[in-house]
Amino acid sequence: MIGIVVVSHSRALADAAVGLASEMVAEDKRPVIAVAAGLDATTFGTDAMAVSEALGVADSPDGVLVLLDLGSAVLSAEMALEFVDPEVASRVRLTSAPLVEGLVAAVVTASTGASLDAVAAEAARGLAGKQDHLGDVGVVAAPVAAGDRSLEVVVGNEHGLHARPAARLVAVVNGFDAAVTLTDLDTGKGPVDAGSLSMVATLNAQQGHRLRVGASGPQADEALAAVEALAADNFGDAVVQKAAVALAGGSGLDVAIGPAVLSGAEVSLDSYVAGDNEQARLDTAVETAAAELRTLRDTTDAHGAIFDAHLALLTDRKLLDEIRATLVDGTSAPVAWKQTYDALATTFEALDDPYQRERAQDVRAVRDRVLRLLVGVTEEPPADGILVVPELDAATAATLDATKVAGVAVRAAGTTGHGVIVARSRGIPLIAGIGDVEVPVGEMVAFDARAGSFEVAPDADAVRATIAERLGERERAVAEASEPAITRDGKHLHVLVNVGVVQDAVEARGADGSGLVRTEVLFGEWRAAPTVGEQVDAFRAIARALDGKPITIRTWDVGGDKPLPFLPQDREPNPFLGERGIRVFRRRPELLRDQLDAIRRTAAETPVHVMFPMVTTADEVAWALEELGPRDNLEVGIMVEVPAAALRVHTLARDLDFVSIGTNDLTQYTTAADRTNAAVAPLADGLDPAVLQLISHVVQNAGVRVAVCGDLASDPQAAVLLAALGVTELSAIGPQVPLVKAALRQTDLSQIDTAAALAARDAAQVRGLL
Repeated sequence: MIGIVVVSHSRALADAAVGLASEMVAEDKRPVIAVAAGLDATTFGTDAMAVSEALGVADSPDGVLVLLDLGSAVLSAEMALEFVDPEVASRVRLTSAPLVEGLVAAVVTASTGASLDAVAAEAARGLAGKQDHLGDVGVVAAPVAAGDRSLEVVVGNEHGLHARPAARLVAVVNGFDAAVTLTDLDTGKGPVDAGSLSMVATLNAQQGHRLRVGASGPQADEALAAVEALAADNFGDAVVQKAAVALAGGSGLDVAIGPAVLSGAEVSLDSYVAGDNEQARLDTAVETAAAELRTLRDTTDAHGAIFDAHLALLTDRKLLDEIRATLVDGTSAPVAWKQTYDALATTFEALDDPYQRERAQDVRAVRDRVLRLLVGVTEEPPADGILVVPELDAATAATLDATKVAGVAVRAAGTTGHGVIVARSRGIPLIAGIGDVEVPVGEMVAFDARAGSFEVAPDADAVRATIAERLGERERAVAEASEPAITRDGKHLHVLVNVGVVQDAVEARGADGSGLVRTEVLFGEWRAAPTVGEQVDAFRAIARALDGKPITIRTWDVGGDKPLPFLPQDREPNPFLGERGIRVFRRRPELLRDQLDAIRRTAAETPVHVMFPMVTTADEVAWALEELGPRDNLEVGIMVEVPAAALRVHTLARDLDFVSIGTNDLTQYTTAADRTNAAVAPLADGLDPAVLQLISHVVQNAGVRVAVCGDLASDPQAAVLLAALGVTELSAIGPQVPLVKAALRQTDLSQIDTAAALAARDAAQVRGLL
């Protein structure tokens, strides 16, 4: 196996790059990687003598590949060749490959026993995946034959075939005497050489994509079987389950006021005095930190997995080995620990995926936990005031006294950080993304997350009035949640809950059932299609959580914009206008038939309604009813999500029991504005009079009961207007159910001027009327 040398001006950069590349292959298969970087641990520069020593460490009869960053690194490497034995120098190859990408490709390729020429070529192609993704000129993948035999696999990984699973695939493929290729059937890219990390990267295969694996050669069958097994194991990645969270302890409000408590400052190492046995000090700190994390894991019901992840970061054998090596050189324990974990955090921050980038917060949380133990600093979570932090780690969020702390203001933006998730799940008022606003310690601050505002020295009386108002509203609404939603003029509205996971039903307060069970979310993490029995079990669990009240199950609502791992689809130029909802299953009805069987079985035990999404024509309704067969105990409906369905609802609803308006898509299609596109999202307002006119048309012409299950039903003011228009069922997100019911009970619908709302100039004027 060849050896590899990394020459860089920065020790931290080189160590981080080596750490990233080493993660791609198993420890027992890694090539020797020697580093010659920096004039010392903190001073930038390169040293020819250090490079020559690194060449001696990495020397191999198979050759040595040298990767460099820039400028004098090249000169130092060339000079180093004059210092070493000519025989060693003859085996050395300097490459212009990009340092990070080339190193990853080189390490993965070298681990398979490839020649120096092959490793150098692969390193030189290191930028190919990035260039192809960004459309840079000059990326040309060499054409390869597709192979004599083939099979199809599906990428189940949440973040696609990214570097680590791609590296595992390359390692498996190169273990066989076979030429293996990959073609992404969803994008049409390929075939590419599956034994080349850079070529696999050019596919940019995402979750749900179908890959055709082709193979030829003496061990083609064995290679295909191995790739199929690897894909079935999610290419070695653990399946990510989305944690269900529950309100516990805090007020659950989105507004707070209190004195600023600043925390999260960098741990100072100035007072630390190194001793004779820095390794022993570090071992003790790590053991103590591990005990603390285990306690947090075992006492934090909903978020134990977060602290398991922290434990894994804390006890990572590779990181600990690097730190031990640094300690041998005379570096103190805190400095060695900080350098290593800073480098790892930097690596995470450079990743493409936003969720993975935010995992750098977890790395820094583990870093600081050990640093505080090493320097003897304790950081007690505040019991009152508003905690202002650069970023919120999960441990702090889990140990805050949720009944006393006023709230948390996080300077960093982002809502997927583990600390933010934990704090919100505990009902702690929180705002993220306040930026670099200057906040003096002890100064009174306030925020209103609903309005997106953060103030220093606010009008305290006004803020406290807002808090009192919202707290009173919530308390009254929750206390009366089980009461029916009967308006002052005697109209009885059913307020139901939208369910994506079973926990949504468990936590729902006062819901009259579920007006929307999102089956594509309920089974969205499954890599294989759930069986009929597995679906029945999930539906039963939801019904039990809602005490046997009716549940409305929406059949698979998938499309090019939201694929299921077990239902891959062709890539479409405009997926919102493509094969979505019922359109998908007219071509592939088998999964729908299994789901309808599960729904019928559930309906034999508990009240169930079924509805079909993205219906446009009467022919689609007729086909769906034919697939359903005997209704037995089922009530049947459709989603009204496109203007065409709204305008011809009388025809569509002729043989139905109900229709449910999906205001999210109806708004999007009516206003021609993608609600996920920040540039046009303001146009996609559910209170736009054009959308309201379509809703009114549906109510007046459907001839059956009309429900709303889109976001508009979760807004108490909008819910009142919908009820005034004649909607009789509103399905909202769980926390809003009590508030929607309370708003309806306080309203006389006969006093709502619906004509003015329908004739309004725009959504802003509608809000003014409300």
